[in-house]
Amino acid sequence: MIRREVVHADNLTVLERLSDASFDLVYVDPPFNTGKRQRRAHMKTVQSETGDRTGFGGKRYATTRTFASSFADAFDDYLGFLEPRMVHARRILKPTGALYLHLDYREVHYCKVMLDGIFGRDNFQNEIIWAYDYGARTTKKWPAKHDTILYYAKNAAEVFFDAQAVDRIPYMAPGLVGPEKAARGKLPTDTWWHTIVSPTGKEKLGYATQKPVGVVRRAVMASCPKGGRVLDFFAGSGTTGAAAIEQGCGFLLVDESAEAITVMKRRFAGQKVSFVSVQELLNRASYSG
Repeated sequence: MIRREVVHADNLTVLERLSDASFDLVYVDPPFNTGKRQRRAHMKTVQSETGDRTGFGGKRYATTRTFASSFADAFDDYLGFLEPRMVHARRILKPTGALYLHLDYREVHYCKVMLDGIFGRDNFQNEIIWAYDYGARTTKKWPAKHDTILYYAKNAAEVFFDAQAVDRIPYMAPGLVGPEKAARGKLPTDTWWHTIVSPTGKEKLGYATQKPVGVVRRAVMASCPKGGRVLDFFAGSGTTGAAAIEQGCGFLLVDESAEAITVMKRRFAGQKVSFVSVQELLNRASYSG
């Protein structure tokens, strides 16, 4: 039976209850330690005689700005916060399992050294660059338009990786490879070109820092077998769960934010996803995938 569950809780409390070697894949997108509060704004315009804008037919409209979601993203000791969670992540992975840790330029180099110590340098598989092209551009330095995903195996000699399951992408110069290869496309490399979640698209859920399902989907395709189980203990808007459902996988999602839980309830409405209380989970002798 494929189990798909969401828990509203502090993730360390949950991780301490998870059984050894019980998940095929851990994909986590923790706070990036930006030093500020992350917010996702919504704009609403209504007709008003005293409005600040003039629209069609000379009518006046008022615009209000509200924040749909926000969270503090500042840590005095970021590695001290992350390290015990990564130790548990390795423990709960099956021998064939893998970790994908999604970060940006602020902390990724420190986290790489930390993960080398936890997983072993020989189990480092890839530094994946997710490159995108959207948003403001500074003119004082090269604009930062990529995130980094660190991919580690629990055991590089046993890790599950299904390259044939991954979506293929077009060749940049199809004329150089011939019509057959051009039609088939090529396997992605460790640089993933993918747009962000469109601010006006159907995928947008109004959650700050929401990642596109297309990015997470690729990791699930490659690193979780059909019917396997994925863990995301910084679940946010539930993108990892959405990708797991698409690929026929189970999951456990954990987040301590009430806003995140509300978003996930909306996202998974109509799906066979259980929202489990932390007390229910703690009452279990152990939790296994």
